[in-house]
Amino acid sequence: MLPSSATWIILLALAATAPTSRAADTVGPRTMRVDYIHSGNALSEHYSLERVLIEPLPWPGNPQQPIDTTDRGVNAFEVVDPKTNRVLYSRGFSTIFGEWQTTDEARSLNRAFGESLRFPTPDGPVRVRILKRDDRNAFSVVWMFDIDPASTDIVRAVTAAPMKPISIRNSGASTAKVDLLILGDGYTAGEADKFQADARRLSDALFAVAPFSTRQQDFNVWALMAPTSRSGISRPSTGQHHASTLGTRYDIFGSERYVLTLDNRAFRDLAQNAPYEFVEILVNNATYGGGGIFGQFSTAAASSEWANYLFVHEFGHHFAALADEYYTSPVAYQSGAERPEPWEPNITALHDATQLKWKEKVQPGTALPTPWPKEKFEAFQRDYQQQRAELRAANRPESEMNALFRREREFANQLLNSSPTARLIGAFEGANYQASGYYRSEIQCVMFTRIDHFCHVCQDAIEDIIDLYSRPSSPQ
Repeated sequence: MLPSSATWIILLALAATAPTSRAADTVGPRTMRVDYIHSGNALSEHYSLERVLIEPLPWPGNPQQPIDTTDRGVNAFEVVDPKTNRVLYSRGFSTIFGEWQTTDEARSLNRAFGESLRFPTPDGPVRVRILKRDDRNAFSVVWMFDIDPASTDIVRAVTAAPMKPISIRNSGASTAKVDLLILGDGYTAGEADKFQADARRLSDALFAVAPFSTRQQDFNVWALMAPTSRSGISRPSTGQHHASTLGTRYDIFGSERYVLTLDNRAFRDLAQNAPYEFVEILVNNATYGGGGIFGQFSTAAASSEWANYLFVHEFGHHFAALADEYYTSPVAYQSGAERPEPWEPNITALHDATQLKWKEKVQPGTALPTPWPKEKFEAFQRDYQQQRAELRAANRPESEMNALFRREREFANQLLNSSPTARLIGAFEGANYQASGYYRSEIQCVMFTRIDHFCHVCQDAIEDIIDLYSRPSSPQ
């Protein structure tokens, strides 16, 4: 139960507007959303309030877990009782601005990005605080503001969804389950059936992978799309520009495979029409691509040969704040010479092997760092990455890129699975986009190569988030 000082408004009249499903049977407080602008450059950042609104559906969250104890994200936010300073609700998250701030562009240009915070509507004034990690990885307050839910400035009228959400998986009341919303972008009205089939196929792929496979009853899955006039999303590097409600596109931060939407308001205004805590955006494209931001959303190219991998990998970022464990593919982010201990659960700088964050999983006698055929892997990758860049520069057919990916996967599996340390948990150098100084826990993981499973450390990190948002079924 929530603390007594955090009694939330209960609006029974909302029941008529909730999606018709057992997943939304429990009507509680409305969902409050704060839209704000996060701007700045590589050296500074600023926050500006845009609007506060009441979303049309009840709050889908677990009322027994208002406080986030997982210590994930570059940022966190807290909803606080201003009279007692007691934290009523909190969640960690990361942002697109935070990623952009590490790019070369941020050194010479100011940019602004829309972001949102969502929480149960309080029954009285509250203070909202945004926190950010400092150099010691400790959170400190960077912005705060007050909200009175009775204010006339709060937006209470919302535009109806273009289509009703579809229930893909219904495991129970939203307040007891993780609600995953799959949005579609780049699907025409005539492709609505394709979107629904893609959503079912790719959510099934997610629930075939541990630990989602053993915890699938803790999830509800919804699907919703806003039709576009043309199939597919924009890919500016090849001259493709397609208008869409969500504005999802390739080439984010100059990376041809990075797919995000930078239109936070459009994304949120569509998503608010279904219960959700996590969102995966499927784009109706065959070109390899995706992206994922912890606590925001993830994306995947639904028609790619690698769609299953893209969906699962990117959802790992969004859902559990898993870091990328690969390091040979080019990225837009810039890293400094220092190697601080990362807050992400699945990588380490290994400053002190005796304090390895997953040390309880390491067998006695395992070498730390743990040897693996790193030189052979990197030699292959140098040639492979050159071929990959040449194919994209020449705008070759996607079938040629897929063939290259298959050869790379075959080589990696043969090399890494035959290593004497293939089944060990240890500290394998090479992770977090860096060849040295950062380590992953196993030789293979879906966050490292295009395989179909998470390492044991990643699985534990995922289960922590499932536990935060779900709760055991009530006794019958």
